[in-house]
Parts: sequence; C-alpha cells; structure tokens
Amino acid sequence: MGHSPGPGTPAASRVTPERWAAARAAVREAGERFADLVASAPDPAARATADWTVADTAAHVTGIAWNNTAVVADGAKPFPIPEVRPRMAGATLDTLATDVNPVQLASFTERAPARLADLLRASVAEMLDTTADADPERVHGWLGGSRLSLAGVFAHMANELLVHGHDIARASRRPWHVPDEQAALFVDLFLVDLTRHGYGRLLDDRPVRPDRIAVRFHSNHTAPLVMVLEDGVARVEEPGADVDVHLRFRPSVLNLVLFRRVGRARAAMSGSLVVWGRRPWLLPAFLRKLRMP
Repeated sequence: MGHSPGPGTPAASRVTPERWAAARAAVREAGERFADLVASAPDPAARATADWTVADTAAHVTGIAWNNTAVVADGAKPFPIPEVRPRMAGATLDTLATDVNPVQLASFTERAPARLADLLRASVAEMLDTTADADPERVHGWLGGSRLSLAGVFAHMANELLVHGHDIARASRRPWHVPDEQAALFVDLFLVDLTRHGYGRLLDDRPVRPDRIAVRFHSNHTAPLVMVLEDGVARVEEPGADVDVHLRFRPSVLNLVLFRRVGRARAAMSGSLVVWGRRPWLLPAFLRKLRMP
C-alpha cells in the first residue's frame, strides 16, 4: 500500500486556556512534591542514575528551574547560571548529556538537599508569578536553535520534575506518583509545540532514515496526533488515513520509556503501550530517532 504524496494537515496548537492552567498547576504541584522528596532524602549520595547521585539529580532539576526564571522573563533577567547560556545554541539531544548538563552541574555547586529544595520552591514560584498574565503561546528561543512556546517551557519543566522525581524516589526507596494528566503535557504541549515552531538542530546527531514513518498517538489524556519522520525530518500533523503505526499509550509510562527508565517490552506487557498498524515494526526506528537524553 503506497503513501499519499506530500504532508498532511499540519497540527494545530494544543495550547488552550485549560491546558495552560494544567501546565502551571503541574509545575506547582510536582515542584512541591519534588522539593519535599529532596529535602527528606535519607542519603543524598545514593546513586539515582548511572552518572548522578540524588544530590546531583536534585541540583540538575533545580538548576533548570532557576535558569527558567530567566527564560520565562523573555530577556528581562540574566541567566542565574550564566555558563549554560553559551552552550544552548549548539546543543543537540545527544550533547545535552556530554556538554550542557556537565557544565551546569560544574557551575552550580550547591548540593545540600534543604537548600536545593528551598531554591527549587523559590524558582517555581518566580516562574509562576512572572507569567501570571503572559500569553502561553509566546515563543522563546530554546536549546539548539529551537523555538518553544511558554506553555511548552512549563510542560518541559513539569516533565523534568516527574522523571527525575522518579529517579530520586527509586534511589531513596520512597513512593513517587507520575500522574497521567501531568505526563500528557509532555506530548501535547512540549513535543507538539517544539516540532511546530522548529526544533532547530536538536536531532542533528541522529541517523537519517531515507523514508517515511507516520505514527498516530492515541491516549485518553491527549489530543489525537500524528508524528511523521520523513528523510530524517520530523513534523506533526492532524490525524489522517496514511499512518504506518498506531500507538496507544499511558502518558506516565510513555515518558519513562522515552527517557529509558522503563523498557518497551515491560511497558507493552503491562498494557501501557499497545502497538498495531500496517507497519508496526517501524516503531523502534521511529523511537530511536526521537529518544530523549
């Protein structure tokens, strides 16, 4: 069965007053839970990821929130961790782990859990206060020459809190909940808006597959969406007939799969990821191109 020529209908913005309110609420609620988790961590030196301790992970997330107080101020405030800014323009998804993140952690040396928790709470409060009357569709320059709406910045911040909260909780043997309605913001507001407005060079280090893969995303928590990879270029479209793979997902699990915290086989066995379509075997290639740091 052949593909129809040319792109489908470009995806419309998913930024609505309701989704903007949800993104703000997610950052506020997940930020408070994350700060509590960090402040009460029994062993800040415990390994949270392959490379970071609990304290390093908390510093990573706190540093993002602190720098985001400048991002959302739209040029009215300098970056609190200025060493990061020169690295942003040349970043790709693959150099975040080898360049941007190490520079941030080396420049931001605070590791005391209580002080990190306090700074995180203050940074989240400042992000919320600064943007109380802002247009959520206002576009900002972001990593790797990409462009991202204000709502997308908040969705990304919420996801950092949720994914790294998972890391710290596992290391600390504490419970941690990733609500599906909050995790869904990563797809609806971050991935869609980043692709719509231009993802710059973020995918430059990834191999180019010379064909087309169209994946339709289905979830009870997100708007219907098709993401297409064609000759290495990603775009988002409104659902149409020409789809290779259908993916039904729980947002909380999909995000942990994308960030390699949960394996695809485990997610499929739990029923949290269900795949079908005329060419379902193309999904691994699609996910390799779009895998997160």
